[in-house]
Amino acid sequence: MAKKEQFTVYLDPSTMRALDAYVAERRKPKSLVAEAAITSFLTPDDSDRREAAIAKRLDRIVRVLERIERNDGVTLEAVALFVRFWLTATPSLPEQTTAAARAKGAERYDRFVEALGRRLANGPGLLKEVALDVSGNSSGVE
Repeated sequence: MAKKEQFTVYLDPSTMRALDAYVAERRKPKSLVAEAAITSFLTPDDSDRREAAIAKRLDRIVRVLERIERNDGVTLEAVALFVRFWLTATPSLPEQTTAAARAKGAERYDRFVEALGRRLANGPGLLKEVALDVSGNSSGVE
């Protein structure tokens, strides 16, 4: 075992009384108690490690939530852009064709929902495709 080094420390009188009482009660040398206290102070305990792990997980959750928020914004903008273009480009239907158009619309909507279900089940995500299209777009067209 290596030789221990001597270290002098000045304590507040109340701290010194508490130390004296502690070592008298447990019959341990002051240097042993001081060394254990300093070692404990310098060594992270379980709560510090747990806190670090929780902070790491919270950081990961925050990044996921930020990505979800960004993706939600992209989705909202895409839907708004589609609706704006659709309302601009689609003329209103005459009264006599409204019922037939509603029936055809319901049929087309059902096919859309089925296609959406298939795409969500096994297709690549649209956001990934958009990111690839945007990053690969070298023509300057937006």
